Amino acid sequence: MPVRKRGLDAHERADLWRRWRDGQSLSDIARALDKPPGSVFGFVASNGGISPAVRKRRPNALTLQEREEISRGLSRGESLRSMAARLTRPVSTISREVARNGHSSRYRAAEADAAAWTRARRPKTCKLAGDRRLQRCVAYKLSQNWSPEQISGWVIQHYPDNERMRISHETIYRSLFIQARGVLKKELQAHLRTRRKMRRSKKASTAGQQRGQIIDAVSISERPAEADDRAVPGHWEGDLISGSSNSHIATLVERSSRFTMLVKVGGKDTETVVAALKKHITKLPTELRRSLTWDRGTEMAQHKAFSVATDVQVYFCDPQSPWQRGTNENTNGLLRQYFPKGTELSRYSQADLDRVARQLNERPRKTLGFRTPADTLCAGVALTS
Repeated sequence: MPVRKRGLDAHERADLWRRWRDGQSLSDIARALDKPPGSVFGFVASNGGISPAVRKRRPNALTLQEREEISRGLSRGESLRSMAARLTRPVSTISREVARNGHSSRYRAAEADAAAWTRARRPKTCKLAGDRRLQRCVAYKLSQNWSPEQISGWVIQHYPDNERMRISHETIYRSLFIQARGVLKKELQAHLRTRRKMRRSKKASTAGQQRGQIIDAVSISERPAEADDRAVPGHWEGDLISGSSNSHIATLVERSSRFTMLVKVGGKDTETVVAALKKHITKLPTELRRSLTWDRGTEMAQHKAFSVATDVQVYFCDPQSPWQRGTNENTNGLLRQYFPKGTELSRYSQADLDRVARQLNERPRKTLGFRTPADTLCAGVALTS
């Protein structure tokens, strides 16, 4: 498998923002760029979901071609005044350019051009940062559950003669979602009606994603009785636990023994999750591959392909009924001892997850009469073979 390169180059960043503005999901963008969904989420979230303005050079800025002319002139020993006349530039412009980029002995056109592009980054001060009165007014209205658009319209009506008390709803959103500005507290995001933590494109839609809809899903009510009474090993419950930066771990718990397997997944999309689960399930002996009960998450939308590859029938819980996977829910709670909420789960390798699962499977459980899940599973397999 080829190793993914780290980070995003300028072309990939531009492509990412174009796709985000077009309303594509984070998973779709990650697949298009061949990047982990968590890294794409982190990149988008760091800017509040707001695509930055396209950077452009000032019309009167020196071009790379002009800098190359300066470099050649310096190598020939040409005077600054002569070069300025040839380029129709003020002598002071040429003098500053040479002085700030190594003087005549070390001047290089490409390096000088790159340095100028870097120096041109001068973030514009947010309007709210420069007006404490307006900042306090906006923060108070947000805390009263006013929308940014309502606030923008209200200040015009309330302060008709005060041009300083003017702010667009877009500026308020930017100040909320881009926390680097530091002018509005992050907690105020909770007062937005959508409670969204970053800006989404108007074109973003769940159409075609079949959210909450699993095609040909088999209901848990059709699950065999042997799975319900935990009499025979090999019936599993599964779910994803989530961490920061859109990272996830798949958890599988055997119903009769509470034996746990943890599976590293690179994303939440169904192709990634199903492929990872297939790899682990097929390592089990046939007698431990009977059924899998999952919630309604679309990460198991390809359940048919999973069943064909593993010979394990997948059953789905009723909507909003997590207690139907109570064993898995309880185990996920135990796993928070190892993976507290807010942990970035993508940094754990499969070997790390195996060590955590082993430790959990070797801990005695009250519900098993203080036997361990590992011992209980071995005894169950021996009885059925």
